[in-house]
Amino acid sequence: MGVERVAIIGSGPAGWTAAIYAARANLSPLCIIGTPRADPAPILPGGQLMLTTEVENYPGFPSGITGPELMAHFRSQAERFATRIMDEDVVGVDFSQRPFTLRLGGGGEIRAQSVIIATGAVANWVGAPNEIRLARIGGGVSACAVCDGALPVFRGKELAVVGGGDTAMEEATYLTKFASKVFIIHRRDSFRASKVMQDRLFAQKNAVAVWNKKVVNVVGEERIEAVELEDTLTKARSSLAVAGLFVAIGHSPATEFLRHGGHSAVALDEKGYISLATRSSATSVEGVFAAGDVADSVYRQAITAAGMGCQAALECERWLASQGIH
Repeated sequence: MGVERVAIIGSGPAGWTAAIYAARANLSPLCIIGTPRADPAPILPGGQLMLTTEVENYPGFPSGITGPELMAHFRSQAERFATRIMDEDVVGVDFSQRPFTLRLGGGGEIRAQSVIIATGAVANWVGAPNEIRLARIGGGVSACAVCDGALPVFRGKELAVVGGGDTAMEEATYLTKFASKVFIIHRRDSFRASKVMQDRLFAQKNAVAVWNKKVVNVVGEERIEAVELEDTLTKARSSLAVAGLFVAIGHSPATEFLRHGGHSAVALDEKGYISLATRSSATSVEGVFAAGDVADSVYRQAITAAGMGCQAALECERWLASQGIH
């Protein structure tokens, strides 16, 4: 088997953008896009946008576009420039020497002079019945208020956010601009979020805390109608009518394949995201770059991921040239 000049792991906005730029630089990239997974939560080639119905904040689409359609455009553009695509999962890596080795779920291996990791991050879901189904059909369940909260279907409605950290406070504060009321559902009687974030949220008159409750079911066929709650102290059940549910209990970066024997092939931060010490896409391993949500726990937007994919490809191209590889 030959040695790839650049292998890209992942197929969301970051991975496809990296592929477009690398292909246009005549690097003949190989994009390893992964395989669908349904359990415990759906993961599809194309990333989190494959679970997003309406995307209204990606530039160039003034009337909006669905997440799957947007990813299909990304893929078609990468294919136009002869990006090669492999429907496999990378389950392990060896970055101890070059060429690097990528171990595939099907049992094979890929060897590459450089690697761009763009495997993204997966939203943590509550695990309630009906939650994922409604999220997939655009039924009012989302893991990103900044992405979806301004949609017309949520404006002037009563909405709910699940979570108690800074992310939940930020998401709920954002929603107060559009919703008539925002319920923040938390399983304890106090939030773990910083005081400044809590103060910012409760300065909004339409924010209401719902203490000691957890979501045990999401009610609705085509769209969410209510959430069924269980009191964490008494176990009593109640129903809260809402037109939208935003789950803000964190994300898990897709970096497990980098770990072996208690160590990671590249440096990770305390949350498990790939650590980028500077604005560069270069990781702690020379010749390995990272882009998108796998290295970004802050913004997590399609446009920022695409920008990071562009950056990673440009830096990878320049690094390969410095090694005499064209």
